Amino acid sequence: MTLAAATNENLANISNTLIYSAMAVYTLAFFAYIAEWLFGSRSKVGRTAAALTASGEDKAKAKSKAAPAVTVKKAGGTAVLERPEVVVRAATGSRDVPDGPGAHGGTEKGDLYGRIAISLTVLAFAIEAGGVLTRALSVQRAPWGNMYEFNITFTTTAVGVYLVLLALKKNVRWLGLPLITTVLLDLGLAVTVLYTASDQLVPALHSYWLYIHVSTAIFCGAVFYVGAVSTILYLFKDGYENKLASGGTPGRFADSVLDRLPSAASLDKFAYRVNAAVFPLWTFTIIAGAIWAGDAWGRYWGWDPKETWSFITWVAYAGYLHARATAGWKGRKAAYLALAAFACWLFNYYGVNIFVSGKHSYADVGLGALQSVGF
Repeated sequence: MTLAAATNENLANISNTLIYSAMAVYTLAFFAYIAEWLFGSRSKVGRTAAALTASGEDKAKAKSKAAPAVTVKKAGGTAVLERPEVVVRAATGSRDVPDGPGAHGGTEKGDLYGRIAISLTVLAFAIEAGGVLTRALSVQRAPWGNMYEFNITFTTTAVGVYLVLLALKKNVRWLGLPLITTVLLDLGLAVTVLYTASDQLVPALHSYWLYIHVSTAIFCGAVFYVGAVSTILYLFKDGYENKLASGGTPGRFADSVLDRLPSAASLDKFAYRVNAAVFPLWTFTIIAGAIWAGDAWGRYWGWDPKETWSFITWVAYAGYLHARATAGWKGRKAAYLALAAFACWLFNYYGVNIFVSGKHSYADVGLGALQSVGF
């Protein structure tokens, strides 16, 4: 039996159908997240502004008390939504700012749309996971032998990380809209530009290290992505808080959107924690890749472009964590360093595979014309 004959085309077609179905449900979730922001309170919530303009006595009282619950009155009783947490010390060490009420804006209607969005996200995640599984079953191997498979597995994992954080009662609903937006963009790229027909692997990939090395790389990338999103939102929220602290008047967008996010200090801390938590696994990913290279190519390290950029990414995140731990870097300086590190990961993810020739060129991206001319 030839390698091509081993492909189960029926399962491969089912996988494609499931991926497109997941995209459709993700689209519905995207609109539900939009509705959560729109139908939540569009007026100025004022939690950040109140904290930054309060007197010293008011701030002292805020430190000694838990934040009040966000309540919404309705017929027959009171609906209590999430209670924001008071941040005792901001990233700059000079501001005490409570977390915002969330994307729902403290309203019952916004909260309802948010719960619908999460339910749709769970459904889409299950459908996409089914697409990844049937893709694997169609060729009886791990479903990450090329860039298309890597993309659909990566987006599934990223959504899974988000849902696990929600299940752990973490206040990360603010992550839903940017996550689903980028997941849809990534899947659109996967099914159009990066699509590769289900097929068997080249001999170099026939190893149990494929399951170990690539799966950890995908998981690390998903967590790094979550850290990058929270870092970007931190920069926006920090600018908003700085403007209020200096007596400025933010625009309507900032009042209705940024004030609902967690405080800048919370976002900064969250980004640091997720990056620090996954960094040891990224270290293991590089070591596992070196061991696999020794088995496949007879050498552990050869400064192949993929190896080089994996190491550059490691150095960038190590520098970020080291700067925070020893030099006391927090806030915007650390945020810029973290985003530079994630940019290295992104280039390693896309740029190396598409535009650079090396030992990892077997990771087909579906761009035959580019590959034929040496990319």
